[in-house]
Amino acid sequence: MSNTNPLLQARALGQSIWYDYIRSDLMSSGQLAELIAQHGLAGLTSNPAIFDKAISDSSLYDERIRKQRQREPDISTADLFYQLAIEDLQAAADIFAPTYAKTNGRDGYVSLEVSPDLAHDAKATIHQALELHARVKRPNLMIKVPATLAGIDAIEQLTAEGVSVNVTLLFSLERYQAVLSAYMRGLESRLAAGKNISNIASVASFFISRVDSAVDALLKDRLQQGQSVSHLLGQIAIANAQLAYAHYQDTCSGADWQKLAAAGAQTQRLLWASTGTKDPEYRDVVYVEALIGENTVNTLPPATYEAFLDHGVASTQLPAPAHEAAPRLSALSDLGIDLTSITDRLEREGVQAFVDAFDHLLQTVDRKRRQLQAS
Repeated sequence: MSNTNPLLQARALGQSIWYDYIRSDLMSSGQLAELIAQHGLAGLTSNPAIFDKAISDSSLYDERIRKQRQREPDISTADLFYQLAIEDLQAAADIFAPTYAKTNGRDGYVSLEVSPDLAHDAKATIHQALELHARVKRPNLMIKVPATLAGIDAIEQLTAEGVSVNVTLLFSLERYQAVLSAYMRGLESRLAAGKNISNIASVASFFISRVDSAVDALLKDRLQQGQSVSHLLGQIAIANAQLAYAHYQDTCSGADWQKLAAAGAQTQRLLWASTGTKDPEYRDVVYVEALIGENTVNTLPPATYEAFLDHGVASTQLPAPAHEAAPRLSALSDLGIDLTSITDRLEREGVQAFVDAFDHLLQTVDRKRRQLQAS
């Protein structure tokens, strides 16, 4: 494979590329193994919308649904879905097992999300996360937990229990700081109990393009009013992420983290999510190219993955120069645009969107089950 492959170049620069996609034939066809071998793919993420499309757009799951119904005629739709998802993720985890071993548990992870309707219930989130962790039975599984206030409590407890967590729906620097602190407290609790912490990993999934979509809409209103704000269009999400990375670096150089590192702890890497471009005026890989840095992860949906492979440019962009990010956010504040209010709203909308996607997924599974039963 040519060293001009930007996916391999990103890996050489210290960034792990994961795949934001799953479908059973990704594993059974050998495609996933090929992506690992040729492009250095290092992990995989899933969500209800991805599973919904996989099940509704194909007949790949029909026989498994039929057989599961025969084994358990009274199985609930949610349990049926999780059984399908667990089987897919077990297959993917096994294919990534050599990556997991080769990187000493740094990469090679697959991610499964707890039910989104538990986003504001820490106890229920912990209960389901532990259940899913036990059912999948793979060391390279991450459980996705949203970064709500309840989620922060769950992240700390699950880390202490030995569960690797993919923290999702992160939009603000302040919430990221709370998430990283929760991860460290969980490790400290586990270490105090005399348990191994070297086999725990975590990523903090920081959402990118949704921030620009929300901020740019307000900036374009200001443009129509004659204000000079064009230099901020498409810049705030990247600046927000740059400051998060700076906090990550500061924390990892601090005494509290160094104590954990001495005991074998892995850093909670920032994972750039929602890096597909939503504004057609922007370069389709702008968020991928702008956020390449050591000890980061980027999970790419297939279209963005192929675009970056085709014409992406990989070069180190993080850490960003100190004079770049903060002034952009200050300029936004000077305009009277409150980024915290925006990110709070994005979190609420994100949780609801995940709930809606999960509900739609269950409707898809139920409809498929009824169709198969009728036939």
